[in-house]
Amino acid sequence: MTHKRGLLAFLAGALAATGIVLVPGTAAARGGVDWKPCPDAEGVDCATIEVPLDWADPDGEKVHIGLARRPAKDRANRIGSLLMDPGGPGGSGVGAVKSGDLFTDAVNARFDQVGFDPRGIANSSQLLCDADLARRSEEAKHPTSSAEFDHLASVNRALHDSCRANSDGLAEHVDNLATVRDMDAIRAALGEEKLTYVGYSYGSLMGQQYAEMFPDRIRALVMDGNMDHSMRTAWDFMRSETAPVERGFTEFARWCDTTPACALYGEDTAAVYADLKEKARAGTLTDPDGQPIDFYDLASSAFGVMQPSSWDGLATYFADLRDGTADATASFGEVTNMPYPSIWCSDWNYPVVSYGHYKLLRGKLSRAFPNVEWSPYVDHAMTCVGSGTETTNPQRRLDVDDAPPLVMIGNVHDPATVYEWNLTAAHQSGARLITYEGWGHTAYGDGGPSDCVNAAVDDYLINLTPPRWGLRCPATEVPGSGSMTVNTRGIHPEVGPYRVS
Repeated sequence: MTHKRGLLAFLAGALAATGIVLVPGTAAARGGVDWKPCPDAEGVDCATIEVPLDWADPDGEKVHIGLARRPAKDRANRIGSLLMDPGGPGGSGVGAVKSGDLFTDAVNARFDQVGFDPRGIANSSQLLCDADLARRSEEAKHPTSSAEFDHLASVNRALHDSCRANSDGLAEHVDNLATVRDMDAIRAALGEEKLTYVGYSYGSLMGQQYAEMFPDRIRALVMDGNMDHSMRTAWDFMRSETAPVERGFTEFARWCDTTPACALYGEDTAAVYADLKEKARAGTLTDPDGQPIDFYDLASSAFGVMQPSSWDGLATYFADLRDGTADATASFGEVTNMPYPSIWCSDWNYPVVSYGHYKLLRGKLSRAFPNVEWSPYVDHAMTCVGSGTETTNPQRRLDVDDAPPLVMIGNVHDPATVYEWNLTAAHQSGARLITYEGWGHTAYGDGGPSDCVNAAVDDYLINLTPPRWGLRCPATEVPGSGSMTVNTRGIHPEVGPYRVS
């Protein structure tokens, strides 16, 4: 699972080259954001700016980009605006800023926190797709025959066709390269000569490709939980997403087998889970209401191994499930704004060409990772099967030249933007990588797990002092220290409790 011109005459003559556009009657000019108090968030301002639907046609049709701003606390020592994106694809930066302070007290004091909704999302011009088709696509992502694989392709095509039909041409213009140009228009509209940006997860891709496209317009760029846009094969994607979950399960089982407080202590945790898998596949594992729990329901709950504080609750859930006393909940909601399918397939192409190919990949996963066998994030590779959506921003190596020091953050046990992706992205971009040796997805900001990470990033954002090469920050999580609510159905990498973001 990301972000100067002072003279209007100069701008008007350089639109195609710079990606900045001035639209009469809109707020895309430097310092031209028309902020007004948000009606639903005290102390936060809201606005929109207009940008071209198609950046290759800057004078053509326009779309709007939603913004929210929480002003700097220390106005006398304000440095400028800090643009952020929370990830996704589908996360709302506007919503994130409205929800409260995002960063540390030191950064919140010196910067306006500005969140934006990438095109297609929430307060920006929206991608609208058929909710029932979206549900059917999710349900079809685990084919067990050629007929079911063909059904997935058919449903995916219908879903993506619905996005194209209902979004007035937007579905064909939502790749990350368009978002990067939107970010530069936001920078110009905010009156910033250079961009200060923090992007989480999918927002890291926005930062990476901004650094490629506009290296001379960067003040400070932080990318927390990095995508690897150079990975090309479905196997590498599925393997890398499942490997940390297998490692997490091994750590969970070791803890459970050696900790008397664990509900499965003395019972061989891996064997208990293997028995649950066998029952799930045989159709004999049910919840207390008698509803079947299949392998994917069970495996989605097992994804909780990636939260050490939840290990105690997860073990209790497995014990209750074995004994027929576990509670399971379902979560599907009505969805109209559905940005994920079109954006994902515009930016990534992991071809799974047939049921035989899918079966081969799944078999390799089961052999390589015998405990968990699968991760919910594997389903990303099935999103574009038969979709008909063109990958307009295909994978390739990063190529960043003449940029100032960039900062990336990677968690060793991140199950979403896995640590090896961060190593690759940092190597290709020349960024300084801060390694957080703990768990979870992303690390920087208010409520983050690591004072070490926060201090290094704060120094960079405020003073432009990059962290030392090879900085590693120790883990802070305590296994089994919290509770866990398990949702065994409806978990999607983007909308469930374990979000790519």
